Amino acid sequence: MPRSQKISPCLWFDGNAEEAASFYVSLFPGSAIVKRSAFGGDNPVTVAFELDGTSIVALNGGPQFKFTPAISLFVMCESRDEIDTLWARLTDGGSAMMPLDTYPWSERYGWAIDRFGMTWQLMLGPVADVGQKVAPCLLFVGGVFGRGEEALRLYTSLFPDSAIDGILHYGPNEDGREGTVKHAQFALAGCKFMVMDGPGEHAFTFNEAVSLIIHCHDQAEIDRFWSQLTANGGTESMCGWLKDPFGVSWQVVPEKISELLARPEAIQAMFGMKKLDIAALKNAH
Repeated sequence: MPRSQKISPCLWFDGNAEEAASFYVSLFPGSAIVKRSAFGGDNPVTVAFELDGTSIVALNGGPQFKFTPAISLFVMCESRDEIDTLWARLTDGGSAMMPLDTYPWSERYGWAIDRFGMTWQLMLGPVADVGQKVAPCLLFVGGVFGRGEEALRLYTSLFPDSAIDGILHYGPNEDGREGTVKHAQFALAGCKFMVMDGPGEHAFTFNEAVSLIIHCHDQAEIDRFWSQLTANGGTESMCGWLKDPFGVSWQVVPEKISELLARPEAIQAMFGMKKLDIAALKNAH
């Protein structure tokens, strides 16, 4: 996985991570599976892959968590043929949340659920408008509706090489509450993200099915991100996982986590940790 990508989305699967990763890389030219990590077992626990330059990790985590539309993958398609073909493949065995059609914000747009349950937003337009072919999109609904701008301002304050590209707010007499985020685009450590506030009633929110991995250079970085993301209402979980004050899940891990977990003793030590301790993982025996 390229070290230049500081943050990688992680998708949680129930035993079919490699099947899903193989399907996803087949959708985008120039994409590939980069690394399989079994951590001492026979089957891969994680499968790292790239979609048109964006690094993503598929995790075989078990049946506990299911994908929701709270975090989707937003794809810019530069031709009608491209978006129609991609839509057909993603909805084969899946379904449409919003049909591929013309909307006030786009000549051609659709929101799909693939056969694994992951959600995708496809829009016709130049990749240059975003600067990245595939970008995670966070949808703030329910108890965190209206906090999208607060979240993106927190996130951009934590990472170097971050910036807010633009925020479009709901105006008066629109569906969303005036001043909340209709759509926003920003960069974290050079990686593009999007945010939306979702008005109305929704039976979902953020969960661990999609998390954001921070690849940390050293223990000092782990300590800093852990402290910043758990402050003001965030919560610690296990094995380097946490939830920030908005309920978004993050994994704060060393860059060479697969090497550190090459021995069963290190994996066992990790199971007893909340925040990861690099020295303790190295010294586990």
